[in-house]
Amino acid sequence: MTDVAAWPSPASAMTPVPHRVRSRVVENFESATIWLEPVGHRLASPRPGQFTMLYAFGVGEIPMSVSGVNGDGAIGHTIRLVGAVSRALHDVEPGTVVGVRGPFGTDWDLGSCTGRDLVIVAGGCGLAPLRPVILATLADRTSFGRVMLVAGARTPRHLLFYDEAAGWAQAPDLEAVLTVDSAGPDWRWRVGLVTEPLRRLTLEPARTTALICGPESMMRFSAQALLAKGMAAADIRVSLERNMQCGIGWCGHCQLGPLLLCRDGPVVGYDVAEPLLRVKEL
Repeated sequence: MTDVAAWPSPASAMTPVPHRVRSRVVENFESATIWLEPVGHRLASPRPGQFTMLYAFGVGEIPMSVSGVNGDGAIGHTIRLVGAVSRALHDVEPGTVVGVRGPFGTDWDLGSCTGRDLVIVAGGCGLAPLRPVILATLADRTSFGRVMLVAGARTPRHLLFYDEAAGWAQAPDLEAVLTVDSAGPDWRWRVGLVTEPLRRLTLEPARTTALICGPESMMRFSAQALLAKGMAAADIRVSLERNMQCGIGWCGHCQLGPLLLCRDGPVVGYDVAEPLLRVKEL
């Protein structure tokens, strides 16, 4: 297991591919971003919104959204401390080898948003899978109409990518609102729920696409605020989370009604998600 350069190409999508930790960046008191570079075999480049399965050797495997992709094939994952596997990956030292499977699942389909206005709504850790969307739209700004970002967190210390987000708030071609549930006097931006700036937002519903990621209750209320402004449910996309274990629709652990979210999600239209999220048992 130590001579990773000699490992063969993966025999199937269930075989972890060795990646070396290139760098680790502490994002806040509970989250860190690790950048992984391939050792030998190179996986397909993840599209914004897709996820991978990350394997900490000797500990276990968990699904993790992709928060960034470099042109040389390095993949960024922002990991929050919630359990034994996430702790092992969060604390990993540069140079360590971890396993990666994927990428899996549906993406934000940013190409279909060309020429349209975008509303990007992120709550808490939901900012991580939306970061590639923000960076892609800023890099190709003329391909989109208005781009509006509402990013929320519990407190300033919970906000991911703090310095980068502060830059987004100042960007002239991005209408960005940063908001937290509670804050002290040093906080420079809004205090309140993400739904509050959404309710005051003016938009052209027929030419707007919304991308939402965060806690399910936050996504429901955000979608309802946009529906009240005349947006079609099919133009609102949400990223759903369930217990993903295989990543390829074999095990059924991530089932949500008729969907297997590792295969049919995580990104789905709200026209599909809304009736499923209304069922408490799901």
